[in-house]
Amino acid sequence: MDAEVFRAWITSAARVIEANRDHLTQLDAAIGDADHGINLDRGFAAVVGALRALDPAAAAPTTPGRILLLTGNTIIAKVGGAAGPLYGMAFRRAGKSLADAADVDLPALSAALDAALAGVQQLGAAVEGDKTMVDALAAATRAFSKAIAEGASTDDALSALAAAASAAAIATIPMQARKGRASYLGPRSVGHEDPGAASTALILGALRDAAQAGQ
Repeated sequence: MDAEVFRAWITSAARVIEANRDHLTQLDAAIGDADHGINLDRGFAAVVGALRALDPAAAAPTTPGRILLLTGNTIIAKVGGAAGPLYGMAFRRAGKSLADAADVDLPALSAALDAALAGVQQLGAAVEGDKTMVDALAAATRAFSKAIAEGASTDDALSALAAAASAAAIATIPMQARKGRASYLGPRSVGHEDPGAASTALILGALRDAAQAGQ
């Protein structure tokens, strides 16, 4: 997977976040600040603008890692609340993991996603079961690593990644939040899907779609 696949991933993620902006905001209205979809949409729109502004004649070539670093830096600058620092950290850590590689294979992508998860957990101090984006990201990275170890094709491994994230997001509905603003609600947080887990599933689904389209 080269830089164009990663550019397509982020562009696709921006589209799917825009399409689900109101849904994500409604999820956040139930247990948070009612701004998750709005904030992420603004951030990813800014990322798309930053990607368009990349100079194709620049001395340093655009690589997958550079695209993810740009994504993370832009999200940190443009997205408020908890989502900005957490998603910014995730993309920055993933980008740093890929370094200057021009082409990324499945093991390298798996390592980058593991780095993203570690960054989110370091910053947010959340673990699985806390009803956060970690639930979706951890389940996805685990399923992805397992699929790769079992010799799955790129399509199948990425499908496992996206499916695990979606299932884990839905699985946050019966959980009681133990981190973030939702934790202030105590038992009243039960019965609502975590917006961060939901947006994580959307973004990883966009990765699957972009990689499959780029083959």
